[in-house]
Amino acid sequence: MTRTVYVNGEFLPETEAKVSIFDRAFLMADGVYEVTSVLDGKLIDFDGHAVRLERSLNELDIRSPMTKEQLLEIHRELVEMNGIEDGLVYLQITRGAPGDRDFVFPDPETTEPTVVLFTQNKPGLADSPAAKKGMKVISIEDQRWGRRDIKTVQLLYPSMGKMMAKKAGADDAWMVMDGYVTEGTSNNAYYIKGNTIVTRALSNDILHGITRAAVLRFAAEAQMKVEERNFTIEEAQQADEAFITSASSFVMPVVEIDGVPLGDGRPGPKAARLREIYLEESRKVAV
Repeated sequence: MTRTVYVNGEFLPETEAKVSIFDRAFLMADGVYEVTSVLDGKLIDFDGHAVRLERSLNELDIRSPMTKEQLLEIHRELVEMNGIEDGLVYLQITRGAPGDRDFVFPDPETTEPTVVLFTQNKPGLADSPAAKKGMKVISIEDQRWGRRDIKTVQLLYPSMGKMMAKKAGADDAWMVMDGYVTEGTSNNAYYIKGNTIVTRALSNDILHGITRAAVLRFAAEAQMKVEERNFTIEEAQQADEAFITSASSFVMPVVEIDGVPLGDGRPGPKAARLREIYLEESRKVAV
């Protein structure tokens, strides 16, 4: 079935959607994005994604083209039009196509951003078999640019990292800078030792994950200790459990790092419980 998508104020069949070849996202990756999960036909953590979107736009000096309320309405319309029960809504805002290719961009107030949204149908998103099996990760050098806190469309190296993992027979990669783990290719990274969760602190080095914030809050409420600090691959390999978080995978257990199994090589109870809590609490406040 042909999806209905949103492009610059219009709901269109995906086969009719077009963006200019001079759009700066195409020419210079000059744009930002957000991905919001849909469970039971409702949006998960929408407010958090909207706040981070506004921050990313401000950091790149791109004018926000609409209000949070308008964005929410478009999200809901697409979910309904495409009959999404479980899935994702992808949103991308770019600086637009102000003219011929030029490194210098014009005044943001006189430039019309490009806005694109589309849905992805993923039945059973919350009941992913991968969550019961766990995932294997490898470590790779972090070679991305220095402002990873801005959720830009510059995703070439993360894509390369996922391909490195696939070639190594793993599911994903954790990136390492100066000997310490930064994050996964499209997710935040954690390990659990005893009753303590360890994850890298927020900075320009990692994305400020929306799911990350919620999971750490729920973990603290569950009387788990949280340490936000640098950690090495070797530390994580000696942990009881490990996991990742993202908007599309929620809480996903990690069972192997660079060929070293964690615990008995199966998802641990604490990561599994955090996933349950996150899904349960997020569904209560979904919009």
